[in-house]
Amino acid sequence: MSESDIRPDSDQEWEGLLGKLRTQSLAQPRPFFYTRVQARLATATHPAWRPGWVRRPAYALLLGAMVLLLGGDDTALAAAGSAPVAASAPAPR
Repeated sequence: MSESDIRPDSDQEWEGLLGKLRTQSLAQPRPFFYTRVQARLATATHPAWRPGWVRRPAYALLLGAMVLLLGGDDTALAAAGSAPVAASAPAPR
């Protein structure tokens, strides 16, 4: 059962509430708000320039891990517990 079946004048109530909201004045910022914002922006100090990978250490760690894994000498694979290359060859018949 919908709410409109119980209260047939609910549309009129909503229209009354919306009418009250429309008649309210718009909110205004406190005096000199924009002056304070501009002053804060003018005094804000910017950090020294740093490379992107220093600002995001996760990328630096990922890059280091990729260099170690893709280094080409299979040391990382042997340390991870994978089978040696000779043992993974097919057995002679």
